[in-house]
Amino acid sequence: MRRALTALGVAAGFLVASVTAPTAEAGPTWRLKFSDAFNTAVAKGRFTDCGHRVDTAQAYCDGLTGSTRTNWWAYPKGWPDTATQRDYPVGGIYDPATTVWISGGQMHIRMWRGNSGPIHSAAVVPKKLWGQQYGRYEERFRVSKVAVGYKSAHLLWPVVNDGCSEIDFPELEWSETIAAFAHPSNCGRQAAFDTGKRWGDWHTSRIDWKPGEISFYLDGRLVGRTTKSVPDQPMSWIIQNEAALNGDRAAPNSSAQMDIAYVKGWTWS
Repeated sequence: MRRALTALGVAAGFLVASVTAPTAEAGPTWRLKFSDAFNTAVAKGRFTDCGHRVDTAQAYCDGLTGSTRTNWWAYPKGWPDTATQRDYPVGGIYDPATTVWISGGQMHIRMWRGNSGPIHSAAVVPKKLWGQQYGRYEERFRVSKVAVGYKSAHLLWPVVNDGCSEIDFPELEWSETIAAFAHPSNCGRQAAFDTGKRWGDWHTSRIDWKPGEISFYLDGRLVGRTTKSVPDQPMSWIIQNEAALNGDRAAPNSSAQMDIAYVKGWTWS
């Protein structure tokens, strides 16, 4: 540590001096990049025609307008969800036009299943947080209608898929408790943390992803932290909601709904 010593004068045999405190170089910190409290209403049916420039920061849904079109993208109609990709008995297909809308200061995601066939799933993407290397991701949510067979995996997913890296929180079936998972970049054993909290209450989740460290918080309290093979490549935040993966099957003519009060994202720079 260096200190600057400046002589001001000499009197009566002693030195009068001032000591200037060092100025430390600012290190990386959190910088808010995107926030949405859903003050612009969007009717159900407007999250449509979303197959443009998919999986890029320039992706868009042609049915949207204004700031919602600028800020949000959704997985296009017909894309398979995880359960369908794994050939589960009841899987899902993404269908944003029938599942996503904004009203009353909240984004609503209502997944449903008809008399037969797949679940109609929903995954929405805040485009301004696409492809960040490290970041903080926060949302306030609840599941206002819980039903068996529906789940969330709100995740950070690598822009270039390495087959290993993934950060999930909040995740698990809506009929179970909320959990967090960190899949290491070396394909080793995942870190898993159960919060013991139910989806039906309002909660605020936060992921802090920094070089060499991932931390998960729920309602301001640390849930878990890992430093094992932390991903270091750009990732995107995907608010993914889909068919259950625990063996539960959504009943015919059932539905379940999540409400999101706000989302926020920060860079680490």
